[in-house]
Parts: sequence; C-alpha cells; structure tokens
Amino acid sequence: MTAPDPLPHLLTIDELADHLGVNVRHIRRLIAERRVPYFKVGRLIRFDPADVASWLARTRVDGHRSA
Repeated sequence: MTAPDPLPHLLTIDELADHLGVNVRHIRRLIAERRVPYFKVGRLIRFDPADVASWLARTRVDGHRSA
C-alpha cells in the first residue's frame, strides 16, 4: 500500500494577498465575484497554491508582439 499524498499547504486570504501584491479587500472582491478558486472550510476561506497558479496562467494577458 502506498502512502497517501501529503495535503497541500493552503493559503489564507492574507497570505494570498501578500503573495499577489494586492490588498485583502481585492481578494475578498475576487471571492465575492467567484473569480478566484477557493475552498470554504466552515467559515474559513483557503486557497490551494496549485489552483491559484493555474488560475493565474488562465487569466494571463500577453502583450502585443511586434514582427
């Protein structure tokens, strides 16, 4: 029998805001608008870093490329 995968370290709202360089109010707005992936554990909101990285990759806007 193989060992189960370790649980990821889930980020708090404060940690995610710090990581993204935005204020907590902005993160709360993203949550209210359901624009960022999150988990709700009881009353707590947590973010999986892998989900956030995928979300950031999907929302990336490439700049104009000149020929």
